[in-house]
Amino acid sequence: MEFEAVIGLEIHIELNCATKLFCDCPNNPGDDANVNTCPVCLWFPGAWPRLSRAALEKAALVCLGLNSEIQPESAFDQKIYYYPDQPKGYQLSQGHLPLARGGWVEITDEDGSIKRLRIHHIHMEEDVARLVHEMDGATPVSLVDFNRAGAPLVEIVTEPDFRTPHHAMEFLKILRTQVRYVGSSECSMENGTMRADANISIRPVGTNQMNTKVEVKNMNSVRHVGDAIAHEISRQSAAVRVGETIKEHTRLWDPDKKATLPMREKFEAPYIPDPSIPVIEIKPEEIAALRSRLPEMPATRAGRFVKEYGLSAEEAAYLSSEPETASYFEELIRLGVAARTAMHWVSTQLLPALRQRNEGLAHTLVTPKRLSELLAMLAKDEINAAAARDVLAHMFASDVSPADIVKARGLGQVSDTGELAAMVERVLAEQAAAVADFKSGQSKAMGFLIGQVMQASAGKANPKVIKELIAQKLSM
Repeated sequence: MEFEAVIGLEIHIELNCATKLFCDCPNNPGDDANVNTCPVCLWFPGAWPRLSRAALEKAALVCLGLNSEIQPESAFDQKIYYYPDQPKGYQLSQGHLPLARGGWVEITDEDGSIKRLRIHHIHMEEDVARLVHEMDGATPVSLVDFNRAGAPLVEIVTEPDFRTPHHAMEFLKILRTQVRYVGSSECSMENGTMRADANISIRPVGTNQMNTKVEVKNMNSVRHVGDAIAHEISRQSAAVRVGETIKEHTRLWDPDKKATLPMREKFEAPYIPDPSIPVIEIKPEEIAALRSRLPEMPATRAGRFVKEYGLSAEEAAYLSSEPETASYFEELIRLGVAARTAMHWVSTQLLPALRQRNEGLAHTLVTPKRLSELLAMLAKDEINAAAARDVLAHMFASDVSPADIVKARGLGQVSDTGELAAMVERVLAEQAAAVADFKSGQSKAMGFLIGQVMQASAGKANPKVIKELIAQKLSM
């Protein structure tokens, strides 16, 4: 019997607000333990939460960026469970009246078709504290850091529309891009500002039945999500084939063992309306004002790049995948760089170099203005492509102008025909076999001869002029 998977995701995203969700403590979970706390996030008697407007607006922008419908009324509940990371014995979340309902993300399926994956709802909630487990001699010790307690989160709960690991991985990639575009979170799974849980069940192919699901929690990379889902589909299929019953429970993904491991039985915490936080009312004109703050979203921007700049769909999608990259690319064009030149240098030279140096566009010394100056020198044949790449490598470590780097390193391109003609004569005399190959119709010989002249000029010769001179000499 063949099985198919039915998969839904729950994604927690930490909002990049300056303060926590219900108090004015700094939202910096990575600071020294327990320095960002107050009576509210420690929940002392008499403490009274106050909802952050900034967090509400950033959460609403996430909803609008994911095509969700913000509800006119939403409210917080007490999600009751007892655990050391929750000082008040419950978590403030939106169980009954979420901030938004509906929404969708479109992905490209493995066969190239477009598949729409639906969102059930999006709600706000506070994060919990962080448990730190240490060994003090032979005795294990568990400590609690409350810096993270009360950090503002949104949780995105999808419909069970996913069938493959590919669906889940592509959904997470595009969702991450959408949220980054609206500016509400960095969405870094590696840094913990985005976490994903997957609910997975299997059923016979061709049926519509819903079977017992297993939840795999707290995966911290897109690849881990795909691997965990693939493993769980295989594990459940094998179990059903030998007659085992799938029981609802929670598992963890172990990337070293490449397997999901049982964690605990599934527990559904009860939700009780919280009396301390008023119902949130958002008027249509407020939603319209928030919608006006949305930037041009990545799919729209990619379509414009194809239309305005003549890029391929793949090139446009790559450049628009991050808002900083798209803006950098368009700034180069505004500064006079040809679109295809800008695309080539950003995608094949700049971004790979930044990744190698573990830098980002926001803080690099290679600003659009400086790169445009370099590319202008290349366009004017003042330097060749090899020299331009050499100059770019030095631009990451210094704010010296590209022209000064070229001068200091002696990288100016030689275009004087008299000087280059002598080099060409010498190379043609030394490479009689390649000359004969070219005259017999082997066009690759031209590239070899150009390379020999470039080598003779220490890489400074203008390859266009060299090619013209060689062609003239061999046509005589």
